[in-house]
Amino acid sequence: IPQSTIKAIIKKWKEYGTTTNLAREGCPPKLTDQARRALIREATRRPKITLKELQSSTAEIGVSVHRTTLSCTLHRAGLYKRVARKKPLLKEKNKQTRLVFAKRHVEDSPNIWKVVLWSGEAKIELFGHQGKRYVWRKPNTSHHPENTIPTVKHGGGSIMLWGCFSSAGTGKLVRIEGMMDGAKYREILEGNLFQSSRDLRLGRRFTFQQDNDPKHTAKATLEWFKGKHLNVLEWPSQSPDLNPIENLWYDLKIAVHQRNPSNLKELEQFCLEEWAKIPVARCAKLIDTYPKRLAAVIAAKGGSTKY
Repeated sequence: IPQSTIKAIIKKWKEYGTTTNLAREGCPPKLTDQARRALIREATRRPKITLKELQSSTAEIGVSVHRTTLSCTLHRAGLYKRVARKKPLLKEKNKQTRLVFAKRHVEDSPNIWKVVLWSGEAKIELFGHQGKRYVWRKPNTSHHPENTIPTVKHGGGSIMLWGCFSSAGTGKLVRIEGMMDGAKYREILEGNLFQSSRDLRLGRRFTFQQDNDPKHTAKATLEWFKGKHLNVLEWPSQSPDLNPIENLWYDLKIAVHQRNPSNLKELEQFCLEEWAKIPVARCAKLIDTYPKRLAAVIAAKGGSTKY
């Protein structure tokens, strides 16, 4: 018998008056240290792996455990199951364009961004976000490429909205009826763009921001801008993280879905009401911190950012 065993027996006798095995605190771990390390490696290497797949993976090495055990083990390692953010797949050319844009404007005066009218379109679904994907990740890593999924479009009970805002608050919000094409887009701009600029007191020399959707850059649309003597911000492709209206779309979806609309009419009404409730302070902060977005793009060498 090893000396350490004899010492342990003597110590137990002195402390407890017995040499029998004492009751342990809780059950012994079902996962061995080797199996636990293998589990963490697998979840880190493949963030989109499911608990069912992890359960099968551990069974292959002779360890059969419940999914709850796997989940708790990953939590202790700092890995949590979170919704994967949707990010566009950026090609090298897109990254370079984004990088040039960021470097060109990162030193601009903050006042320049205060006279920009930001615009965008969003799909608001009746019953919340659909097609969610989850990933195992550590806190503050949601924007890492391995923890994101490409942007996808899908149908369902939903409405399409066009909206705009500036640092002075939200502008018009319009439901897009039917298929959105260049003619309908120009019709929306005609009825809402300049009214929004007046409501927000942007003055005549404001700058309009839009993305590079084909209907936005169609020849007829560009001629419309020219005829209106409107200054349009040159925009890099696939850059939703550079457009602060995306943050407002997220706020809107959360607020609307908390009200549980039961039909599309209610969905539209709630959208209009919640859009008008967005605080001016929220809009102003998004614009005041815009240089940080540009700096983040530069730091990521044109890649996607947490914004």
